[in-house]
Amino acid sequence: MRIRPAHADDLPLLQDLERAAGRCFHDVGMPEIADDEPPALDDLAAYQRAGRAWVAVDDADRPVAYLLADHVDGDLHVEQVSVHPDHARRGIGRSLLAYAADRAREQSLPALTLTTFTDVPWNAPYYARCGFAVLDESALGPGLRAVRAKEAEHGLDRWPRVCMRRPV
Repeated sequence: MRIRPAHADDLPLLQDLERAAGRCFHDVGMPEIADDEPPALDDLAAYQRAGRAWVAVDDADRPVAYLLADHVDGDLHVEQVSVHPDHARRGIGRSLLAYAADRAREQSLPALTLTTFTDVPWNAPYYARCGFAVLDESALGPGLRAVRAKEAEHGLDRWPRVCMRRPV
């Protein structure tokens, strides 16, 4: 599996990939998450132009997974990781996280951060296996607090969520 920066013509495929990956949330009683629309093309394009959108591609150079990142509180913040269900459980998400960690290291950023659902098996438990640790609320910087507030406005706090961090 090869990882590369996302190209502009990948962006509609990322929306399709996000819809497919999101369907798994039906299985854990979270239909609102499953049916949530993927990021808009303009939003994906902003990540792509900023060099913070990466894709894992198959042999035909077609994206099967992607990761979006922001700079938050001096760390590289993983905004989204999605793997198409047909390619799940092959280490692709872990490879994207390692790729993001390498980018953070190149930028002298000390860690990766993310926010995630606590009780979804492929969320907090998965990230813990990837070396992330839950951050206590008192350890959150203003940027992560703002991320959490935006998530709450979007209704994500209906289910338990945490912030996690992994040194690079």
